[in-house]
Amino acid sequence: MGGRIGVWKVVAIVFTVVNLVGLGMAMAAQEQMHSGIHVALSVLGAFALWRLSNRREREESAGATLADPRLEALQQSVDAVALEVERIGEAQRFQTKLQTERNESAR
Repeated sequence: MGGRIGVWKVVAIVFTVVNLVGLGMAMAAQEQMHSGIHVALSVLGAFALWRLSNRREREESAGATLADPRLEALQQSVDAVALEVERIGEAQRFQTKLQTERNESAR
């Protein structure tokens, strides 16, 4: 989703700049109605740019807060699995030791 916002942000910048240039040209030609339309469109472009900037910040902060608890839970799960594997290994070593002792005592 971040890539889409980046593209729309560029579109909003270009739209705003084109309308600001059009505003200058309309004012040079002393066309009040034409100038007013470019002012309104420039404000609309600036508003869109502002909204897109805020949306990206909200998405980044939401992504960071969602990732932290999941990452913590994953780390705890990995630690629990590692502990169980160590216990299984210890039990196997103990069984091997008992079997070795039984075989030696049977001889």
